[in-house]
Amino acid sequence: MKKAEFLSHWKGIEANQDINISPVPYKHTGSTYDQDGIRLTGSPEFIDSVLSRLKDLLLHENGSTRLQLVYKQSTDRHTKQSIDGFNCYVQVHRRGDEAIHVNSFIEAVTGKEAVSV
Repeated sequence: MKKAEFLSHWKGIEANQDINISPVPYKHTGSTYDQDGIRLTGSPEFIDSVLSRLKDLLLHENGSTRLQLVYKQSTDRHTKQSIDGFNCYVQVHRRGDEAIHVNSFIEAVTGKEAVSV
């Protein structure tokens, strides 16, 4: 999309929709570049301000899905030295059937979530 087309698309999106994210399949191999996920780069203040608007994603840390999270300082790809910016990646991954069943059992017996944020 060209910029003008993208701006028109963005402006036309209904505000405050539920986040519609598909979990990465259990035991997925290879790149997850084509899977749903979020990549934020920049200062911690910027990243945190965006994350503050994405708290619904925390609901995906549960008995059937988990959050794959990275929040780290960026490095120069040539010198490998730390630079001022940060990277943050968020993806939802499906748990395996065994973990789902165990977590479900624990929740049934204890009345509490087996996995908590």
